[in-house]
This record gives sequence, structure tokens and C-alpha cells, in this order.
Amino acid sequence: MEDRLAAFPTGPLPVEQPVTIHWNDFQVPFIEAQTDRDAAFALGLVHAHLRLGQMEVLRRVSQGRLSEMGGPLAADIDHALRILDLGKAVPEVLANMPPESKAWLVAFVEGINHYQANVERLPHEYGLLGLRRAPWTQEDVLTIGRLASVDVNWIIWSRLLQMREREDWPTLWAQLVEEGTASIPSYGEKQPWAQTALEQILTNYSKSGSNSVAVSADRSASGNAMIASDPHLGVTLPNLWVLAGFKSPSYHVVGMMIPGIPFVAVGRNPWIAWGGTNLRAASSDLFDISSVPDSAIHTRTERIGVRWWFDRDVTIRETDIGPVISDAKFLGAGENGTFALRWIGHTPTDELSAMLAVNRARDWEEFRQALGGFAVSAQNMVYADTEGHIGQVMATHLPERANGTPPDIVLPTEYLTAWDKILTGLDLPSEFNPPEGFIASANNRGADAAVPVGYFFSSNDRILRLSQLLTNGGAPISFDDLAGLQRDVYMHSAVELRDLLVAQVATFESELSPAQANALAALRTWDGHYTADSAGAVAFQVTVHEYSQARVEAGRLGAYSAAGKILSFLADDLAGPIEPAAKDALLQALGKAAETAEDYPTWGDMHRLQLASVFANLPVLGGRYRFDNVPVGGSSSTVMKTAANLTSGRHDTRFGSQARHISDMGDLDSNFFTLLGGQDGWFNSQNFLDQFELWRSGEFVQLPLRLETVRASFARRTDLRPAQ
Repeated sequence: MEDRLAAFPTGPLPVEQPVTIHWNDFQVPFIEAQTDRDAAFALGLVHAHLRLGQMEVLRRVSQGRLSEMGGPLAADIDHALRILDLGKAVPEVLANMPPESKAWLVAFVEGINHYQANVERLPHEYGLLGLRRAPWTQEDVLTIGRLASVDVNWIIWSRLLQMREREDWPTLWAQLVEEGTASIPSYGEKQPWAQTALEQILTNYSKSGSNSVAVSADRSASGNAMIASDPHLGVTLPNLWVLAGFKSPSYHVVGMMIPGIPFVAVGRNPWIAWGGTNLRAASSDLFDISSVPDSAIHTRTERIGVRWWFDRDVTIRETDIGPVISDAKFLGAGENGTFALRWIGHTPTDELSAMLAVNRARDWEEFRQALGGFAVSAQNMVYADTEGHIGQVMATHLPERANGTPPDIVLPTEYLTAWDKILTGLDLPSEFNPPEGFIASANNRGADAAVPVGYFFSSNDRILRLSQLLTNGGAPISFDDLAGLQRDVYMHSAVELRDLLVAQVATFESELSPAQANALAALRTWDGHYTADSAGAVAFQVTVHEYSQARVEAGRLGAYSAAGKILSFLADDLAGPIEPAAKDALLQALGKAAETAEDYPTWGDMHRLQLASVFANLPVLGGRYRFDNVPVGGSSSTVMKTAANLTSGRHDTRFGSQARHISDMGDLDSNFFTLLGGQDGWFNSQNFLDQFELWRSGEFVQLPLRLETVRASFARRTDLRPAQ
């Protein structure tokens, strides 16, 4: 760590006044600045110091420049990202940005550029990916923000679009929307590589999951409001969050930040705290443009730089509705028609200013008003304050659609009129001090509104479990309760389906072989907790996988998987009298469960957490970027989410709980955070993985707000002095 901090450029520096950066033992910085401009500049320095390599990758991903790093195999992904044009609205956002936000952004970018220009040794990613020092721009930062704000519905659409040619598509579509549940889709092996890779990019980097809860002063054991959040993102190294604190005339805040983005997304200031979960809002529509005249389609050519190969020119087509997204190869324009994307993120909304206002907010009304300007990605923002209050806001912008089920995933252009008026979070329901004394959010369906908020939401497992744990029999909620909640691995719908399975098998139990009977016994005695040492979780996983493969036609299985509906379909299938085919499928599934138990006696033997960089997929060199592979509890729908394929073999989780926050609002210093991995993005440094064991054991890193506590407990410091 001393070597890492010694590399930090300290002078002469373009700061207005002396700045002190305090560092704790986990290399978490707290910036003490006398001007806002200096705070933002120092924040750019520390982001670059800790995560410059990661930020450079994010910069290129957000702009569709993967081929510059990865060669020709990434060209189709780049083409799709260029069509999406995540930065389309950025110039207009910058032009309309308030002066104080613009000044903060300018100084932050200056800090990044100063670090990159003056540090002697660049991060490992530069050599590996053939990167060179290139100045950052304000546009780069805002475009990364759009990458982190992509619409989670796109990931679902990418699978469902390929099913529109089915004869039963209208019925299937209506069934999926009616069910209204969604989870991160499994990545099937039969999908085109480029589609799978793009889905994983969008899933890893977008704020598409999370749990967040708040407890009022009346319900907390401390007598203060409390908040707890655990965002869900891709499980990768470095972590997709960086921890920091800073104090200047306008700001005094600690929390989680996206590398390269200059605001605290999850955290607190002296007055309020905030977290959030993806609202799964309908922030996009697809429109059929097959009858649009050629004159209404604008075409441009862009060049994709390709490492180790020839550069490639691609055609981008756009309409007044939006980009012609069906031109992305793996969406199959020829088979599925020609359609354009209308996305709120292509309009000039200013999430930077909104979140900077949240970082400064002192009460509920300031918090709510600030989020009126927040549009993408749509969030259920959870709130707690030092007065003991709690609340929740829908932070989104939505077209004024009519309620009801849309006729198809691709709409006729007459539905465009809904986009003539856009509603903000100030037009949507909010909640303040609910009578039960707590708020819980887990990507579930939100409050009913005058317009449809969304169509695909997470299953009810996490929200039901959170509500049960927070109800707590009426007993007060403590810090330890919140910490335990974040590691909870019980799944209610799995228990319900298990009971149906067991009841059906009981009708022919005498026909089971000894091995099948052992699998049934494991199912019967399972308590519904996906703990790493559970045998019952293995029996359930394999039985469900094998039964679904036998009972659900492959195309429908893909649709149910994309929309998170497999368990509910199986529950319907098992609810009535057992059919001969279903009986045979159950016998085979139990046989496979017994066989699998020999290789994987416990859930942790089967369900793994791979600690690895995105570079672990590289041929030949990939092994160098795998740091550990350990058993882990949880599943795709547990509070401690560790999502993975529904499979009967060993598998790795790649999305879910990867950071945690708890604050007690009665104490400025009672703020605790943990990252799955570590704070430092420098490979194999002291702080690259040093929080992983804390994450596994449910421990935390304290980030105080009181300056006297920071000065006393953050043992190292970097002093920045103005150039004379």
C-alpha cells in the first residue's frame, strides 16, 4: 500500500487551496478540501489512482470500442453498441447543465487527466489491451453514466424477439406480460457468442438489480432511522463500485461510487442517507418501421478500430423515432422485421445534477425534488434521515402510455403518441413514513400509477423475505438484523414448489429406487435455505432443471427463462393430477439428482463464486486472471442474490450481491460498507482482494463522516499543495 500511495502525483498541482486526502487501511480515501472545485479535482485523482485501468475499459465499452482492445471477434458487439449510441444525448445534456454541475464535472475530468499524464507507471490494462494515454473529456464521463443506466428490458427483449415467428407468440407474449416477473436471464450455450457477450456486458455494468431497506426510528433498536442496501451487479474484479468520502463547502458525503462517475450513488451525508434498486421501468419501446419510407431513415458510416486486424466500416441507420436496433446481427432483422428503439436515455436528462443534489440534500422534500430530474436507469430510491423518517421515490421518466397489456414486443407507430408527454418521478407515487415502520425494495412491482410503470419485474421472493425479516414479529430491528438480512439465502417459492414435487412423488413413492428415495429424502428435509452446506438445495436444483427440460418445449423454456417464469410454470404443471409423462419426468429427475449428489454433496460444491477479472476469458492467458473459486450460498432469487444458470452441473455465479452498506442515522460515524473484492484496481496489490473475507463473513469497513474521526482513524495521508 505504501508503494501504491507513493505513486500518487502530489505536486505541483492545479489546486486552489491545500487539499488533504486521508486513506484508511483498505485504501479508501476521504478528501478534505476547502473549495468544491478542489474536491472534484481530487476526486478525479483518486478515481484514476484506484481504477484508471477499469475506467479505460468502461470508456471504450460505453462508446462501442471493444475491438480496439479485443480484436475482430468484438466487432459485432461494437456494431450493436454503436447502434445503441449510448452517448447520443450527451452533447445536449452538457449544453443544458447548470453551471455548478458543469464546474464539478470539469474539475473531476481535470483530475483524471492530471493523474494519467503525470503518473509514471500505468495500470496493467494499458499493456494488456494496447492502450495509450489519451485525455478524458466530459462527454466520456457522461457516456459511462449512460452505460450504467441501460434499460434492463433490453436483456429480456434480446431473447424474446427471436420467438416472434412462433405460431403461439401472441399467447406466449400475453402470458409473460401477465405474469410480470423478470430476473436476469440465463445465458444459453446455443446463443450466438456476440449476443451472449453483449447481454453479459449490459447485465454486468447496468444497475439492474439490488435490495434496499430503511427502518424508521420507531422500529429500530437504536431509536434512529437505519438504511441498508446491497446493489446487484456483475461479479467481477475489480469491483464495479469504489468507496470514497469527501468534504468541501457544498458536500460532506461517504459511500459507493461508480468508477469514473463523480457522485455518490449509495451512501449518506450528515442529514440523509439513500440507496436504490432498479425499478424495472418501461423506459423503452420498440416500433415497427417496416412501412417507413427510405427517406425517413438516415444513414451514417462509422469506423471501428480493430486490434490485430483491419479496421471495419459499419452502417448505422436512424429514424426520428430512434436507432434501427434490428440492424444488430443477432436480433435477426430479416426474421423479426425492422424496428427502431425509443429510449428515455436518448433524451437530454441530467442524472449528474440530480445525484449531486441528492448528495447535498438535507431533508425528504429536497431529496424528492432532486430526483425529479433523474430518468435512467429507473430506480426505486430509498431514504432515511436523522429525524427518524424514511421514504421511497420512483426516480424515473416515463411516457404517458395507456394502462393495459401492449399488443406485442414491437409496437405499431401509432403508439408513438404516448411519447408526446413524459412524466417524471414528481408525477408518480412516493411513500413517506409508512405505518409499518419500514420500507423494502427488491426490483418488485412498485405502487400503481396513472401510467404503466413496467411490465417485467422480479419475482416476489426477495421482497416477501425482506418484509418478513423486517416485520420481525414486531421486535425492534438492530444493526445485526440488517447485516444478517443482507446474507439471507431463504427462497419461499422454492419451498412451495418443493412441496408440490414431494406431494406428487408421494403418490408413487413405492416405485422409487434406493437412490431416488435418497434424493426425495433430501428434498423433504430441505429447509429452503440455499446455504453452502445444504444437500437439499442440490436435490432441488437438479430435480427442477431436469423436470423442466423434460416438460417444457425448448422454445417456451427459453421464454420462461428470459422472463424469470420457470418455477411458476412448473408449479402450474404440478398442481393437478399427475400425468404419466410428468411421472416419468419426475422419476428421471430424481435419478439425476441422486447421481449428481455423488459429485456435489452440498450446494457449495455445485454453486461457486469465481473471483476473476473479465480477462479470465482470454485464451491462454485467462488463468492468470482467476484468483479464487469458492463455495457460496444463495441463488437467483434469494436476498443474497448469487444468480446463475438453472443447471444440473457445477456452475459459477456471475451476477448478484457484490457490495453492502448499512448506516445508523443517529451517529455520523456509523456508516459501514463492504466490497466483494477490494478497493484497489491495481492487480495483486495489497488492497485488490482484502475485503473479500469481510464480505464472506458479513463484516464491514467503517467510513466515518466526522473529520476528527477521519483524521484519527485514517492513518495515511496525501497532501496536495497548490503550484507556486
